[in-house]
Amino acid sequence: MNDIRRTILWVIFGFSLVLLWDQWQVYNGNKPTFLSAPHPAATQPAAPGAVTQGAVPAAAGAPGNATAVPAQATAPVGEKLTVSTDVFKATIDAQGGTLSQLELRKYVDQTNNGGLIETFKKMIGQPVPPNEIKDVTLMEDGSPATRYVAQTGLLNPVDTGERFPTHLSPMTAKPGPREMADGQNTLEVVFESQPVGGLKYVKTYLFTRGDYSIRVKHQVVNTTDQPRDAQLYLQFVRHGTVASSTMFGTNTFTGPAIYTDEKKFHKVDFKDIEKKKVEVPPAANNGWIAMVQHYFVSAWLLNAPDSKELKREFRVADLGNNQFSVAMVLPLNKLAPGASQTIDTDLFAGPEEEKKLEALAPGLELVKDYGIFAIISKPLYWLLNQLHSLLGNWGWSIVALVVLLKAAFYWLNAKAYASMAKMKAINPKITEMRERMKDKPQEMQAEMMRIYREEKVNPMGGCFPIVIQIPVFIALYWVLLSSVEMRHAPWVLWIHDLSAPDPWFILPVVMTATSLFQTWLNPTPPDPMQAKLMWIMPLAFSVMFIFFPAGLVLYWITNNSLSILQQWFINKRLGVLGKK
Repeated sequence: MNDIRRTILWVIFGFSLVLLWDQWQVYNGNKPTFLSAPHPAATQPAAPGAVTQGAVPAAAGAPGNATAVPAQATAPVGEKLTVSTDVFKATIDAQGGTLSQLELRKYVDQTNNGGLIETFKKMIGQPVPPNEIKDVTLMEDGSPATRYVAQTGLLNPVDTGERFPTHLSPMTAKPGPREMADGQNTLEVVFESQPVGGLKYVKTYLFTRGDYSIRVKHQVVNTTDQPRDAQLYLQFVRHGTVASSTMFGTNTFTGPAIYTDEKKFHKVDFKDIEKKKVEVPPAANNGWIAMVQHYFVSAWLLNAPDSKELKREFRVADLGNNQFSVAMVLPLNKLAPGASQTIDTDLFAGPEEEKKLEALAPGLELVKDYGIFAIISKPLYWLLNQLHSLLGNWGWSIVALVVLLKAAFYWLNAKAYASMAKMKAINPKITEMRERMKDKPQEMQAEMMRIYREEKVNPMGGCFPIVIQIPVFIALYWVLLSSVEMRHAPWVLWIHDLSAPDPWFILPVVMTATSLFQTWLNPTPPDPMQAKLMWIMPLAFSVMFIFFPAGLVLYWITNNSLSILQQWFINKRLGVLGKK
């Protein structure tokens, strides 16, 4: 019975590893090995002449006076300005002053790291593609399959009223520098529209050295002799293609997110928007909107003292052609003739670094997806971060974290290994009894239970501590999966990226060796088939670990090594070392 349960646990654990590995393949830009990624749902293209990618339609249940951005038969073509800072290379479209492309200069993507496979191809004369290194592109106004932009504009709260400047309106860029010079701490870029419906819209981007938060100032001027009511909208438009998911949901969240003090952090699935099943938070005097993806996030925030209490309405929309939007709409004061109003906002666009996000806005750190075991993952990340502040290397921090976890579970593991050692000691007696009573299964089971009672052995004693630790392992997996700090983080020698597989496959080989040695220390199941399975499973896992990120393999090697030392000591003390 104990052998069967142990085998079942191995199978479940192995299947879980298969799914985790499959999803990591997806997140590293590879095709899933076992589960195919679904294609985005086909949607009907927009009607000719309709500029649907920029609409801000009313959300389900929103008041009827929420106005959509007007469609235009021919959208004006604006000048595209390139702005360079130490952290950004941004393209701003003069059509609406839209942030249409954003590259993060401190983060790179590369096609390959070199390694054993590339070396072997060179040896046999096969072509090896060059290792292209380029900055991470967070936003892009390309095809519908890649479109991701940040837009703003003005709405008339009256459906039948005049139209105001929107993200489709042509704007003029004021002269000034477009590149942050050495020693320069800020860079300002200003766009101004012609009056539309009596309102002129001036949008100012203020970039700060070393800061992923862009200050965006919105000035609205009433150029008429009549008062005007208007609303300011801030929105993201993004394609809805995301990585495939498994039954365990092992991919981090991608899509819109909304936060208010009342409803707290609220993720919005693209599929729910498509099915019109989204319940957005009610209008509030606080909150923010974001577009979340693996490692990086963009968010519209209201951090200026005079803007924090502005009432805001939240909207999401399916724009067709696999395009989705999330928007925050702010009512402006009634503008008297010749009067103006300015609203200061922040556009954060950068890495999901937890501490920095916490300082920007309440709940913003929640965009970092820790999965179902967030209550365990957050303290694990905190501990890992503290270790990194002492050691200065994420690889050694992972090793130190495993040491601390093994110390925390020392007595629990000791009981498990002692139980397994006792099982190993009575294995000859169990084997002899099974052979003698193989034709009497009921009597054999009763006799086995009697032997366990007499020897004071709990057949499940070796399994329970392992089950207890599985949530910790999964939580640590999510920490390594979601932490941008692991991206391209080096360890030692040939390991230059803890979030990518070992290019020389050395760590997976070491992991396999430690797993096989640990199997040798465990009691051998009396059933020959189960005994073979116990040796086959580590070899099967080793195939998956070839493609696991180096950080996770390092964790597994360290955990195996410490387990071997503890189990070796207990087996030697109980006199069962080397026995089958």
